Amino acid sequence: MVIVPSKMGRLNKRALVDCLQIMGTASRASLAKSIGLSQPTAGKIVDQLIEKGVVEEVDVPDSDEKGSVGKVGRPGRMLRLNRTPIRFLAIQLGVAETGLAPIPLGVPREDHWTLHVPTPESAKAWQRQLQKTAAKIRQKHFWGVLVSVPGIIDEKVGRVLFSPNLHWTEDANLTELIQTVWNAPVILLQEERALALGHQAVHPTHDGFLLVDFGEGVGGTIVVEGKLYTNPLPLSGEVGHTLVLGNQRPCGCGAVGCLETLISIRGLLQTFADNSGGNPNTWPALAKYIAERGVTPWLAETLDAAAVVIAGALNVLGLRRLIVTGSLTELPPAVLRYLSSAISRGALWGRFGKIDVEGAPRRRIAGLVSVGIDRLVVPMADAAR
Repeated sequence: MVIVPSKMGRLNKRALVDCLQIMGTASRASLAKSIGLSQPTAGKIVDQLIEKGVVEEVDVPDSDEKGSVGKVGRPGRMLRLNRTPIRFLAIQLGVAETGLAPIPLGVPREDHWTLHVPTPESAKAWQRQLQKTAAKIRQKHFWGVLVSVPGIIDEKVGRVLFSPNLHWTEDANLTELIQTVWNAPVILLQEERALALGHQAVHPTHDGFLLVDFGEGVGGTIVVEGKLYTNPLPLSGEVGHTLVLGNQRPCGCGAVGCLETLISIRGLLQTFADNSGGNPNTWPALAKYIAERGVTPWLAETLDAAAVVIAGALNVLGLRRLIVTGSLTELPPAVLRYLSSAISRGALWGRFGKIDVEGAPRRRIAGLVSVGIDRLVVPMADAAR
């Protein structure tokens, strides 16, 4: 494969931006070393990225870049992704509510949604909601609008193919709808894939894992060798729609007995109401109940069902790391401990080594920014052709 200089330059730019995403803040010299370029070449790329507003220089005390302060003197100049100007609008389309956040390229590790509005039950109502919300956002122009969407998404064409909990999105052209409010490129990203990219941006050494998010539904995604797993169908990690024997609850997908009808927020609260003897049917009440009584038999049965599905996925994929995000991480630690132990018993690798189960915060915004950089800031789709 022959790469012409212009394409080589784009590859080098992307490598430098990727390094800054991982390192956070770095010197010109350390960036040049990390991507294997001479300092003059790396410096030229840095200057171009600064001119475009992608990278910024900041003053820091003279240090060894590991946090130890060196000799007193003129502050050093370090580089980072630009955290000052707003470049993107991030949108989280959720079942119950929609979150919005104007964001720069350099985003914090934790999610912070500026505005929350109820998610209505039709495309036109959602469009009207966005139009009202746009009046509250000071900035009107963005490099792109990045949207986290639940369901089965054809990300290449930007369409929702199937959404068990938001069926109206299946007939809506979300890209055109959003562009009537903001005149900018729109990127739709399946929500669990956004979460996985965000986790990987913060933990780049986690190069292989299954991420399962619990909330209004249950979804997962797979990262193998540092990359999102993809296949010909826009389907992966659908652990929530695996059938559980003996479960008779109808699911929004049209089937009966899906795992998410048991361990989603709604499912857990339904079982809690059936077994708690009149306790309030609320999430705080459930958390208090578990804190006082631990993992009771009805909860253990639900967690065991989830563990069987997840352990089976780990066996098939050949992975030993599970990242858990969402509602289960909000419950007392006994829940995640029980789930971890049950998965370890069911996963084959648990016989030979350790299954790593980690609860983590949702980092959806960081994942959306990663995609924005990938497709809009330094696009690489044709760089290697």
